[in-house]
Amino acid sequence: MVKERLSRLRDAMEEAGIDCYLIPTSDYHDSEYVSSFFAVRKYFSGFTGSAGTLVVTKEEAALFTDGRYFIQAAKELEGTGIQLMKIGEPQVPTVKEYLEKVLGEGQALGFDGRVVQAKEAIAYEEMVKSKQGKIVWDKDLAEGIWQDRPHLPGSPVYILDECYCGESVEKKLKRVRKKMQEEGADVHILTTLDDIAWLFNLRGNDVDYCPVFLAYAVIRMDQAILFADKSEASLHLKENKVELCPYQAFYDFVASIKEEKVLVSVARVNYRLYKTLGTELEIIDKPNPTTWMKAVKNPKEMENIRKAHLRDGVAVTRFMYWLKTQVGKIPMTEVSAGEYLEQLRRGQEKFIEPSFGTICAYGANGAIIHYSAKPDFCAQIKPEGLLMVDSGGHYLDGSTDITRTFVLGEVTEEMKQHFTLVLRAMLHLANTRFLYGCRGSNLDIRAREVFWEQGLDYKHGTGHGVGYLLNVHEGPNSFRWKMEDGQPNSAVLEEGMVTTDEPGIYIEGSHGIRLENELLCRKGEKNGYGQFMYFEQLTWVPIDLDGVITEQLSDQERGWLNEYHKQTLEKLRPYFEGKELAWLEEATREI
Repeated sequence: MVKERLSRLRDAMEEAGIDCYLIPTSDYHDSEYVSSFFAVRKYFSGFTGSAGTLVVTKEEAALFTDGRYFIQAAKELEGTGIQLMKIGEPQVPTVKEYLEKVLGEGQALGFDGRVVQAKEAIAYEEMVKSKQGKIVWDKDLAEGIWQDRPHLPGSPVYILDECYCGESVEKKLKRVRKKMQEEGADVHILTTLDDIAWLFNLRGNDVDYCPVFLAYAVIRMDQAILFADKSEASLHLKENKVELCPYQAFYDFVASIKEEKVLVSVARVNYRLYKTLGTELEIIDKPNPTTWMKAVKNPKEMENIRKAHLRDGVAVTRFMYWLKTQVGKIPMTEVSAGEYLEQLRRGQEKFIEPSFGTICAYGANGAIIHYSAKPDFCAQIKPEGLLMVDSGGHYLDGSTDITRTFVLGEVTEEMKQHFTLVLRAMLHLANTRFLYGCRGSNLDIRAREVFWEQGLDYKHGTGHGVGYLLNVHEGPNSFRWKMEDGQPNSAVLEEGMVTTDEPGIYIEGSHGIRLENELLCRKGEKNGYGQFMYFEQLTWVPIDLDGVITEQLSDQERGWLNEYHKQTLEKLRPYFEGKELAWLEEATREI
């Protein structure tokens, strides 16, 4: 099927005068997860991961993806004729380097300019010009090939009350306009969906696992316009002095902007918008002010997040009890276990939906970092080995992301050693004290050092920012040591930022282990040396002590673990009774 689709794509390329066609994983808004309408890369390649870029020429095709998906992509690309390009591996070119190699003199590079970032496309443009070629950026070649393509999503939006978000639209707009004034901008154009949802205190369901909606926004000192087909929000917007215009009217409006200074993040807008702005306007290329604002949770949001995490912890801990007591007694698969966990979450107050697709990976499947079980292709869970479950939920009062690896019976000594190693790494980062001004790139070593000491590593960042009832992966904060060329360094860690702590180890064909808590950055002591910072734990679920080799923990590490379990028991005890409570007390025992 993939080969047939690629053949039809090459026919369309020939007809459009395109020699090489680029298909990223993106929508018109640079979203991480995309709705089914935008799953063009998946349609033409068969690769189902959430990150990757497909490049197709008349003779060959290549799929670029990162370390989270190497094993998965290798399996899904078998027999397609598409070459897997493992991003970051030695001798593997970047997408731009590959394009430079396969594009001949005078040839044309094509893509849909609405789904390619402007900054990326500008680099391609310069490369193509050096070859006396051209860019064809107004062709969505899937339109004539994908006959049963889904429609653009259009779900209703709802208002997020101030009792949850803690700040009015009016105050948020005032803060944005103050930043515009500082930058000397007359107009600010916003196209990223989580920024727009945050700014207008609205949430929706147009993107899987992200409570956002398709929209664009234009802010002036005396005007705010939301381009979205969401009439149900008209009264809310009118009360906040925001005009509502049709979604499809956005580009015509942008084309009408004349002789103004426009604040726009070129790295976060698409190429079509960049081209529509033209060369006459003065572009102030700076990050969207809202990106930083929404990352720093206000006091009301912090208060709410703690409540959401506690309820989420109750659900996941009940899942752990069920798993540990029922495995081997009742039929269990990766899919049915994941569904049971979702059922437990749905029983919690204020739950809306999962914050991403649950990763429930048994045995060797745990080595596939972003594994996705399917009903007709999943493992039976047995009373032996390891089960890794990475999951989360969106609640009206916050979003969660947690990973636990469970010991289900007999495991090897190597598995226990690896489990203990991951636990040590997680504890080291969570208990870090640092001076204000540190970035996540400064602190990543706190987790990764215990791996490097043994000649080991993991091919993903140690942690990512988490939105407030928004994207579960949110910038600008993160924990990662390695930055790709041109990638911005992780942000200075501010009080109110939420970041995950999730080291792991992945042994192909054997097992995968990851442990993940969310951390809230807080201010600590301030003295002559400066402002010290620390992390407050948000996630409260026992660590499976059956996987821990106590002798391999230092006294300090053992103290950290015992303190975490002491607090976990204190917080969860009111929600458990009888056999469940007795089990919880044992699961959080001091070691």
